[in-house]
Amino acid sequence: MKTRPDLSFWKLWNISFGFFGVQIAYALQSANISRIFSTLGADPHDLSYFWILPPLAGIIVQPIVGAASDKTWTRFGRRIPYLFIGSVIAILVMCLLPNAGSLGMEVSTAMIFGLVSLMFLDTSINMAMQPFKMMVGDMVNEKQKGLAYSIQSFLSNAGSLVGFLFPFIFAWIGISNTAPKGVIPDSVIYSFYIGAAILILCVIYTVIKVKEMPPAEYAEYHGITEEQKQEKSNMLKLLLKAPKAFWTVGLVQFFCWFAFMFMWAYTNGSIASNVFHTPTVERLVNGVTKVVLDTASPQYQEAANWVGVLFAVQAVGSVLWSVCIPMFKNRRFVYSLSLVLGGLGFISMYFIHDPYVIFISFMLVGCAWTAMLALPFTILTNALSGGHMGTYLGLFNGTICVPQIVAASLGGSILSIFTKEHELAPEINMMVMAGVMLIIGAACVYLIKEKKVEE
Repeated sequence: MKTRPDLSFWKLWNISFGFFGVQIAYALQSANISRIFSTLGADPHDLSYFWILPPLAGIIVQPIVGAASDKTWTRFGRRIPYLFIGSVIAILVMCLLPNAGSLGMEVSTAMIFGLVSLMFLDTSINMAMQPFKMMVGDMVNEKQKGLAYSIQSFLSNAGSLVGFLFPFIFAWIGISNTAPKGVIPDSVIYSFYIGAAILILCVIYTVIKVKEMPPAEYAEYHGITEEQKQEKSNMLKLLLKAPKAFWTVGLVQFFCWFAFMFMWAYTNGSIASNVFHTPTVERLVNGVTKVVLDTASPQYQEAANWVGVLFAVQAVGSVLWSVCIPMFKNRRFVYSLSLVLGGLGFISMYFIHDPYVIFISFMLVGCAWTAMLALPFTILTNALSGGHMGTYLGLFNGTICVPQIVAASLGGSILSIFTKEHELAPEINMMVMAGVMLIIGAACVYLIKEKKVEE
């Protein structure tokens, strides 16, 4: 098997550049979905349930995309066609989702419309995101994979920074940040529109600049025989033959993505209540009177915009920490350290009530996020070889989707345990739970046995 040649920095950059646009879309989803559904009238105890369908769709779609792209060869490449299709769907949904409250639908119908849109948005974003990780596995040698995934992590966090700040910036320049009850503010709607425009530009750049290996060259560099080319990929058999790194990294992933599902679902309510002291109202939900945040109040919408700023601070922390990670020779140590820092960041939110001091918490969370984006795929792709790279990465997406499904399913029940009768649900407690999960994940890092990279 021939060794893949070193690539220039700019070739590595071009492989991952489209990640910038995809991550803007992902950031807008992460920071605004709970805000959108709360504005439409969702109960805090039900918020996590709105997040179940996206990872459920992802766990079905991603292995199929991975396996299909392993067998796909077109004039545009093997991964790029899937990237393009996923991006086009994401762009269309981004133009529809924030209008869920503006189409004259009843609350229940608007909720269903928003839920279906969210499912398509998350699935299409993941469909667009996975090919970038697969192309690094296809085109980059083991020695450069750490650098390649660090570049990808940097672009991912830069895209997140832009996406998170859009609503805050639009409100700052005078675009309306409030709206009638049940309607999404223009600052959020325009953010999704601009994000969709940037995404299509980034995808076009990737299609023009990146040339994937033709089949013969790919087989030569990956040691694929004629028999292997004809072999049909059976996902169950591949799972049974998966390297140990697949399962041990997957265990760490479970605790990490469980934690971040809680962050996405409950940060808006936590910051609105714990930092911005949003007023509460009583609302009749399923025949029961509940105390909830007043989502039509200026305090709630200001807090929701500030969540975008905090997520941007997290992205800055991620970028800074992504520069530090390659300085550590022991990859397991820096992986574990990153998750511990993130866990402490989550837990510290319980004690902080100042909108600026809480920047520290989100900087620490950013350390965990950048490690989650870069290190698992570096470890896994170094342990893989042959023609099933895409299938394995698609299956590995299950280690991202399953914990999100579990967290989303349990979120409402866990929050109910903390909620006293006739009092506001303490969503900040869910952030502490997220911190505990990350620290457990940090301990599990030491179960990983890495394949040593030949220099």
